[in-house]
Amino acid sequence: MNQLPQISEAEYEVMKVLWNDAPISTNEVTDKLVKTTNWNPKTIHTLLKRLVQKGAATYRKEGRVFVYTPLVEKKEYLTKENDHFLNRFYNGKISSMVTNYLNSDYVSSEDLAELRKLLLGGQEEER
Repeated sequence: MNQLPQISEAEYEVMKVLWNDAPISTNEVTDKLVKTTNWNPKTIHTLLKRLVQKGAATYRKEGRVFVYTPLVEKKEYLTKENDHFLNRFYNGKISSMVTNYLNSDYVSSEDLAELRKLLLGGQEEER
């Protein structure tokens, strides 16, 4: 996996819009994010600029409009972040993470049923 840029939590919110809707103009990004955050348009413009500087996104100018596209693939970024999370908090072991969640009050019966289905489904495919 090549070196991916560090993306802050706020920048990640912008990236989600780019991943879902690119190519997308500055005004369209702003319209979407002012509905889901308490950010002003200038903040959103700054975040877009930072993502371009970091190499996570690019833009092209169409007349007077800037149109943004992500340069980092969502799947690649999520894989990196998942690995980082597992390594930081669970010594890289997914079983430790699952055990921790199973022993907490955060897992609903629906979550458990879905986990069972995933685990059993994976075993059935191996047969």
